[in-house]
Amino acid sequence: MADETTPAIRVVRGTPTPEELAALVGVLLRRPAAVPEAPATRSRWRASALPGVPLRSGPGAWRASGLPA
Repeated sequence: MADETTPAIRVVRGTPTPEELAALVGVLLRRPAAVPEAPATRSRWRASALPGVPLRSGPGAWRASGLPA
């Protein structure tokens, strides 16, 4: 836990006004918490171009080969 006397934000250069600091704090508070990104799903069209991925035949195969999943 952070010490209560340790500032959360430190100004390194310049002399911001209280209004500028308030705007900065407001922007930082509005940002969403860092969440890990889910791995991007590959479309069937992209997956068919990768080596080692067999082509699938059957109903809808022609359409699936040209359209994203």
